[in-house]
Amino acid sequence: MKESLPSVDLSVIIPIYNEGRNLLELYQRLLEVVPGISSQHEYIFVNDGSNDDSLQHILALCQENEHVFYIDLSRNFGQQIAISAGLDIARGKAVVIMDGDLQDPPELIPKLYAKYREGYEVVYARRGQRNGESWFKKYSAKLFYRVMNWASSFEFPLDVGDFRLVDHKVVQYLNLMPEQNKFLRGQIAWLGFKQTAIDFDRDKRKDGKTGYSITKMLVLALDAITSFSDKPLLFVTRSGFLLSGLSFLLILYALFAYFVLQRTISGWTSIMVSSMFLGGIQLISIGIIGEYVRRINKNTQNRPLYIVRDSNIISQKE
Repeated sequence: MKESLPSVDLSVIIPIYNEGRNLLELYQRLLEVVPGISSQHEYIFVNDGSNDDSLQHILALCQENEHVFYIDLSRNFGQQIAISAGLDIARGKAVVIMDGDLQDPPELIPKLYAKYREGYEVVYARRGQRNGESWFKKYSAKLFYRVMNWASSFEFPLDVGDFRLVDHKVVQYLNLMPEQNKFLRGQIAWLGFKQTAIDFDRDKRKDGKTGYSITKMLVLALDAITSFSDKPLLFVTRSGFLLSGLSFLLILYALFAYFVLQRTISGWTSIMVSSMFLGGIQLISIGIIGEYVRRINKNTQNRPLYIVRDSNIISQKE
């Protein structure tokens, strides 16, 4: 068994994907606040397959500061998995998760830590204003959080991203969760513990463009809903019973009309409309079931969650 590295007071995990133009400013702003919290701290930059000069900047920071560590993943695995890679090696008694695009202000970390010192085990940063984002992203995000809160069997915090501070025991439980389709903010909410929020206004992206396309956001939303709710499957079951009941009543009415009223039900339009409606419901139902089957298939393949190309920190995992 490998020896455990000595713990530190605070770890800051930052997934990086093509953030070369933001890294130096982010680092300077971190230096202004994190050492003031504790001299025992670490910064963990996870390079998630960047194709710009992000890795070169990170390596230079490692040479400059012994508190800076990095993980270089073999390809782009996605933000949630990149964060998970950082959580696997984080040694902090408290761990901050934040983005590297400067939309999550490092200046909020002391406030998160102060709440943690009050006894809270999860302190998340709740977004107020979302500057520089399109109306579509703002309102689709609001809708997503409210759908998740309705669909989940536990309290899901509204308008909260991944920017948060968590206690080390929360990290330990997260590392025990084996699912491949990671949705960390849902997993943390599911764990429970004593939670609170700090409100802030989110800045617009400083430079570059977001790595989250509409397609990636939809995939994340599907992963979130299928990970923490069985209501889509209940919708399929209830729709099946409802449509079967309606079809049975329609059959009874058709028989009654033919044998008693001596007339037949005709109409090409009504037949086509009902056929297309039923076909649409069937395809939606198959798609929902397929999403759950996809998750089962991915989790049974038993592949590593991520592959590390290089790193300057020893993993605490065996």
